[in-house]
Amino acid sequence: MTALPVYRWRLAPDGLATRRQLRAAGLRPGGQDVAAQLERPRRRRGPLVAYLYLVERALPVRPMTPARRVALAKAKAARRWCPACRADAGYVIPASLGMCVPCHDLPEQRAA
Repeated sequence: MTALPVYRWRLAPDGLATRRQLRAAGLRPGGQDVAAQLERPRRRRGPLVAYLYLVERALPVRPMTPARRVALAKAKAARRWCPACRADAGYVIPASLGMCVPCHDLPEQRAA
């Protein structure tokens, strides 16, 4: 097993890109292994790390099919429904609360 090349922030050579950079260009890693590592130093903690992929081996993003679009819409809608009052909250329910804010603020809900 060989070690990955490590580049400092903003000093990576051309031909390498992060996942976000690939996505912005309409590409995806496509199963390839990480080619290099990018490190951004921080003062009191360890460096921020980003993995780099070869742009030449990246594949185009898969197109959104109608079935995937419907499934994504259902998944997003499920995150908006409160399990306590069974109503659409109008926003994504915070995972830390587990229910909409009005239901969480009711004293009888907190006691249960």
